[in-house]
Amino acid sequence: MRWENLFDDLETQLERELTAEELDLEIEEERLRLGRLSVRDRLVALHDSGKDAPHRLVVTLSQGQRLVVHPVAFGRDWFSADIATEGSRGQQCIVPISALAAVSLEPTLVPRSLSGSATPDVPSSLSGRLGLTFVLRDLCRRRRAIDVVLSVGEVHGTLDRVGRDHIDLAVHERGVPRRESAVREVRIVPLAGLQLVRL
Repeated sequence: MRWENLFDDLETQLERELTAEELDLEIEEERLRLGRLSVRDRLVALHDSGKDAPHRLVVTLSQGQRLVVHPVAFGRDWFSADIATEGSRGQQCIVPISALAAVSLEPTLVPRSLSGSATPDVPSSLSGRLGLTFVLRDLCRRRRAIDVVLSVGEVHGTLDRVGRDHIDLAVHERGVPRRESAVREVRIVPLAGLQLVRL
C-alpha cells in the first residue's frame, strides 16, 4: 500500500515538472516571437484585425507633429493612410515608418497589435515588398503636386526626381501647375529627413 502511494506521488511530481517545463518553453517561445516583431509588423497586425472597422491610430512624427490616421496599405518601409485630423478630411498621406516617433494606441488594441508574426525576409503581398522610393517614383511619374513635411518644416511642390536616398522637389505655389516659370527652387531632400507626404 505504501509503495502505491509513493509511486502515485512520484508520478504526480513528474507530471507537474513536465507541465512546468512545457509552460516555461511556451513562455520563452512567446518572448522570442515578441522580440522579433517590428513596428511595421505590429501596425499590419492591428490593421488586419480591424478589416470590418478600421482602427484609428494617433501617430507622432519625429519632428513632433501628431496626426490621427486610418492606415490603408503597407509597404516595406512605409504605409499610406487617410488623415482623420480636423481640417484634413479626405486627405491621404504616405508615412515612412522611420519617421515615426511614437504610435498611440487605446489599451484594448495592444493585444491585437501583438498578434502578428514577424515579417519574413520577403513579404507575401506585392505592396509589402515595395519600398518608399517606388511609391515616390510613381508620384513623380504622375507629376502630382504634394506637400512634403520635413523635420524643419513643410513645403509644397512636385517631385522632379527620386534617387536612391533622396528626392528633388520643385517648390512652387499651391494650386499652380509645375512650370519652369513657377518653380522658386529645387530642393534636394534626403529621404532620412522626410517625415510625411500629403497627397
